[in-house]
Amino acid sequence: MVESGFGPYYIDHTTGIWPQSAGGIPFNACEFQSKGDPITDLVEDMAAEQKARSTYDNILRVITDPEICDPIRFLREREIVHFQRFGEALRITQDNLDSRNFYAFNPSFDIKTPC
Repeated sequence: MVESGFGPYYIDHTTGIWPQSAGGIPFNACEFQSKGDPITDLVEDMAAEQKARSTYDNILRVITDPEICDPIRFLREREIVHFQRFGEALRITQDNLDSRNFYAFNPSFDIKTPC
């Protein structure tokens, strides 16, 4: 364990799963992003999928073991599909708004008033 760099993790968590970043920062609720505005939230979701995809790209640049690369490629492809589905949801949301100027207001709360 120590030689592999997992000594501190093993000491704290044995073999239990403790979600954390590659830098060792534990996962917490601060990782969730939600504004309650469907446009904002869908764009945030798309950005998260792209960030995950680029992380998998980085892993594939440094790992050559097929037993590791194959699952990482699968996860990367999954992020691409998620990005596409969130993009479709964004387009459907935008198409169904009363106003085409969907960046001017929060469609969840703002009432359209003539100016």
